[in-house]
Amino acid sequence: MTPELFTHVAVLMFAILIGLEVISHVPTTLHTPLMSATNAIHGIVVVGAIIATGDALFPHNGLTAIGSFAAVTLGAINVFGGFVVTERMLQMFKPKPKKTAEAGGKK
Repeated sequence: MTPELFTHVAVLMFAILIGLEVISHVPTTLHTPLMSATNAIHGIVVVGAIIATGDALFPHNGLTAIGSFAAVTLGAINVFGGFVVTERMLQMFKPKPKKTAEAGGKK
């Protein structure tokens, strides 16, 4: 294992541990705003994956092209799914419409 690979693996492991620790302590009232911010960040990740896909396609590197296409696809699913979940959560906080008396009913 090269020192560079060891450094990358160590950073990945620390990022996973810190991410899990931070996410597990988020109160439910902050979930919706944080999810919206995360979706915006994931949009940036998708743009980076699109650039990586373009760079992989021009030298015709098959494995990198497949991996970057998978990154674009999964990132886009995550972004759109996150916005759907956020919208559904925001619908829970809207006031319910008041029921009106029916036209032929008692007043």
